[in-house]
Amino acid sequence: MGYLFKKIRLAKLLNENRKNVDLDDEREQKLISKDLGENIKDLRSVIDSGGDIVLREFCIGNDNKPNAAVVFIEGLVNKDILDASVLKPLMFLSALPDKSKSGLHDIDFIENNLLSAGNISRFSAYDELIDNLFSGEIILLVGGASEGLVINAFDPKTRAVEPPMTESVVRGSREGFTESIRTNISLLRRKIKNPDLCFEKIKIGKKSKTDVAVAYLKSIADPALIEEIKKRLGEISIDAVLESGYIEQFIEDAPFSIFPTVANSEKPDKVAAKLLEGRAAIFVDGTPFVLTVPMLFIESFQRSEDYYARPYYASMIRLIRFACYFISVLAPAVYIALTTFHQELIPTKLLLTLAAGHEQIPFPSVIEAFFILTVFEILREAGITMPQPVGSAVSIVGALVLGESAVTAGLIGPFMVIIVALTAISGFVVTAQIDSATVLRFVFLILAGAAGGFGIIMGMLVVGIHLASLRSFGIPYLSPISPFMPAEQKDALIRAPLRTFIFRPTSIVKKNITRQNPGALRKNNEKNPGGQNEN
Repeated sequence: MGYLFKKIRLAKLLNENRKNVDLDDEREQKLISKDLGENIKDLRSVIDSGGDIVLREFCIGNDNKPNAAVVFIEGLVNKDILDASVLKPLMFLSALPDKSKSGLHDIDFIENNLLSAGNISRFSAYDELIDNLFSGEIILLVGGASEGLVINAFDPKTRAVEPPMTESVVRGSREGFTESIRTNISLLRRKIKNPDLCFEKIKIGKKSKTDVAVAYLKSIADPALIEEIKKRLGEISIDAVLESGYIEQFIEDAPFSIFPTVANSEKPDKVAAKLLEGRAAIFVDGTPFVLTVPMLFIESFQRSEDYYARPYYASMIRLIRFACYFISVLAPAVYIALTTFHQELIPTKLLLTLAAGHEQIPFPSVIEAFFILTVFEILREAGITMPQPVGSAVSIVGALVLGESAVTAGLIGPFMVIIVALTAISGFVVTAQIDSATVLRFVFLILAGAAGGFGIIMGMLVVGIHLASLRSFGIPYLSPISPFMPAEQKDALIRAPLRTFIFRPTSIVKKNITRQNPGALRKNNEKNPGGQNEN
């Protein structure tokens, strides 16, 4: 009986869903009527529940009853444009001579002669009216016209352009993307002043109708890449897209991998640099994080500041980032393997010191490490979720108090505190891979506790095979290391001088691969050998 009731309830839900779909289809197929009163009646059936939606009826010319109406959402519309460019020229027409009123009710005359707004478009379907209204535009309806006008006056209250919180730099641009997709597109336009920069806009989310834009350089990006991006975006069917993380999880190649195959950034200069290498960017309204594809593993260790500094220092810092990632993942596991299974590899004096520090600890090293790493993750999460002034204090004081108290109580050893502290600091150096590093840290810890160095090596082999099998929009994830591309090693483990970057990454771009003219550099060197002053 219970199964029968469940089937009946499911059938009712499906029928209700079909009715809702039919109503939506009916609304989408309905056209704007020439009768203004009918249009207003249809609108009120939708917007009565919205107190922020304003419907203003008014008279054009000398008519005694309203023959036009504007509809807009308060807070999303620029009131100056509404008053000065829409209402004022339309409502003050009664002061014009009679000979000027011959076209007052003609939608063409109104659009071309009266409205002074910059961007005006037309619509004839009811679904277009609703979509534009909730996108923050002004809707103008005129009696006797089978079309309406959309006046672009979108001006929401958004955060100002500020330095990005997640990608601070010493040298370089301090601009960061905001939550407004229009502001973000303009920031990118400032970096690349070229007609080849294209934006293809779509709406995703059956309920949210979120604006999404795909940006790319037409003369550089692979057309097959752009088509694949648009195909994957078109296949997304979800109620709402509230952040770019929704898009990322729907378009990534390996959704069950711990490694990200879609990059994100808050910096316009970083996104511009990636577009110039043949990648594409995905802007999502409501978030400052812009997605870029395809993503390579090597990108996680590159920063925009690397290209603004001298190559030798930038190369050294990049190598340090690689070392920090391996320390973050392997340091606790290697410590457990050495102290539990491979004591002969530790120098005698150090081994005696380690044994003395662990003498009073009642737990095995692997339990000790697992406990303190878990406490660190708890403190990190508390510091993130709490208010910023309190969160930083909680993280620092909590770590000091808990660490000191645990050592004094004999629950953990002082060497384990040092290892975990080094692991934690190293993990924050490569923020793009902080998720994968956290997961792998616990995995390798368990493998080291079970099988020592053999477990670590086997785990590294599995991770290496997995990384080699990953693709990001058809591009091998480990490029240009695997497959090995000698010409692209100038920007892999190290950063060579910028004048040697003659070609774009051939693993990503298939056309227009030359990014600078090497002949001009040779001519300058021949004119001024050794950099001597010609004066």
